[in-house]
This record gives sequence, structure tokens and C-alpha cells, in this order.
Amino acid sequence: MSFVTVNNVSVKGIAACVPSDVYNNMTYDHITEQERELFIKTTGIKERRIANQTTSTSDMCFEPAKQLIEKLNWDKNDIDVVIMVTQSPDYFIPGSAVILQDKLGLKKSCLAFDINLGCSGYVYGLYVLGNLLSSGQLKKGLLVVGDKSTISTSYTDKSSYPLFGDAGSATALEFNQQATIMNFNLSSDGSGKDAIIIEHGGSRHGIQDDTFTLVDIEPGVQRAKRHLKLEGIEIFNFALREVPANVNELYSLSKKNIADTNYFVFHQANKLINESVRKKLKITDTIKVPYSISHFGNTSSASIPLTMITELSQQLSESTQTLCLCGFGVGYSWGSVIIDFDKIVCLPLIEI
Repeated sequence: MSFVTVNNVSVKGIAACVPSDVYNNMTYDHITEQERELFIKTTGIKERRIANQTTSTSDMCFEPAKQLIEKLNWDKNDIDVVIMVTQSPDYFIPGSAVILQDKLGLKKSCLAFDINLGCSGYVYGLYVLGNLLSSGQLKKGLLVVGDKSTISTSYTDKSSYPLFGDAGSATALEFNQQATIMNFNLSSDGSGKDAIIIEHGGSRHGIQDDTFTLVDIEPGVQRAKRHLKLEGIEIFNFALREVPANVNELYSLSKKNIADTNYFVFHQANKLINESVRKKLKITDTIKVPYSISHFGNTSSASIPLTMITELSQQLSESTQTLCLCGFGVGYSWGSVIIDFDKIVCLPLIEI
């Protein structure tokens, strides 16, 4: 556990982007129609957005960042930092944040760097960017978060292929001495690294003769070592063991009451996991726990801002709302934050 706070920083706006191509999971013919129906019922994922071959993660983050800057009427010369959170960067090198710094036309003195995190990445990113701004030396920053997860899944792997969708997002933060405190609770456990992993392609194993060779793992699961591997039962157990405890500890240490929170926005892992977490936290009002997963699937680090844009845009733009955001997954890495959003700019969902 790492209970930490960020002072003097407020969220000014959020935007999110998805590809225009819709993939309906009832058309996933690698499994039977009965299996498809059971999958949708269990996970809640009816359809997903899949980026084409020429669309990169930074493309899905560029449009929301560009449009958010315009809507906020920010002078680009006032933007001091861009942080990109992704596990599917445009290139092995360079990072994607510098690409966006140039493409957005930001000043050369703008800090730009990537963070390699997945499902917990939005919460971690808010903490990192918030800390950079909290002293007032840097005034404005962009947190761009997203993944093209579908590029790493095997069509013949029923455990991963129908789960993931692609998305990008941008969140604008600003130094503000009148802002309420952000309370974070961040954790990690690298002993769970093998539960969600792409084994080949990095510096550990590189590209080998069998990197792209499809292997039968179990019925309905055939993938190569360059594909994403998920251990579903282990991930479920991890989420139930760690996530409710993390959120409860956050409220205890921040001396806040769960009942006073307007909404809880969880990483959109799957409906079974998220509903189990909700019930363990004893959140009985289901309206307080919005979902976007039925239309977009698991969108990795972009799932929290995407859910906020598609499900809570009116509430966030019209009044002050207290939200608990919680991300958890690959790593293992997980974290939660309590933030007050005060009539922020929420752009309509962008499609590219």
C-alpha cells in the first residue's frame, strides 16, 4: 500500500476516442453460438471497437488531446508536460509522448515521456502528472492514455480475443491552489507478472524461431508467444483479493465515507469481476457503478476515462461530483483515487 495525496491540482477536462469499426461478439465464429451467448452474459461484452492496421495508439490519443486543447482554449505554449500511458506504443523506440508533443504543436520545452502500465495506468498517470504540477513550477499538463490491445490477441484464443477493444483518451490537469486534495492508494505485486503477459518481443526473449508459431494450449485456445496470455482464474482471484481491500483502505486513511461518493468508476475488466468487486465493497446502489464495457470491451488504461465520457458526461459537466476511480490488472498493478470533479469539460465521444 502507498497512501499518498496530491494538492493544488484540478482536472479541467476529459476526452476519449474509439475506432469507428464495430465488432459484434456474436459474429466471433471461433466458438459456438451457445458459447458466444454465455461469454456475453458472463463478461457483459456485446461489441468492441477495433482499430485498423494503419491506426496507432497515439492516433487514438491525438484527436482527443487536440480537441480538448481547443475546447479549453488553452494556449499551446502554456502546456508544460505530456505523459503517455500505454503498453502498445507506436514504436519500440521512440516513445509515443514525444510524437504527440510534436504532432500537437507543443513547445520544445514541454516535458514528454511514456509510462508502461496497463489497467491501472490511468490512476497512476493522474498521480504522476498531479505531482509534477502540484508545486506550481509547471502549470498545465496532458495525460494521454490508451492502448491498441487487439493487435496482440490471437483470433483463435477465446480467452482473450473477444475481451479487448481499442481506445485512447486525453485528460487536462492544471495547477490550482483552490483545488481539493486528491487521495491515492497505489499498489503493485510483480509476482503476478505471468498472469497477463506477452512473452516474446521484449529484451528477455526477443524474436525467436517460434515467436509467431501458433500452439494449442487447450480447447478453443491457440496462440503464439507473441500474443497476449491471460490466466482468467488467477486474475479473478487477484481482483477479489486486492481491489476491495485497496478501496476500503483508501477511504479509511483519507477519513472519507463511501456513501458520500457519487460514482465509482472501475477499470472495465469484465462484468463478472467488476460486479464481484462492487458486491464485496457493499455498494448496493448499482447506478453508482457505471459500465461502458458492453459497447467497448476491456480497453485497458483507457477504460476509466472512456466510461466517464460515455456514461457520466452530463453529471461531470453540470455539477461537482466526487468520484472514486480504480484501476487494476497487468503487473499485477492496482490503485484507487478519490477526486472531486468541478464542472469539467467533457467532449462527446470521438470516432476515427
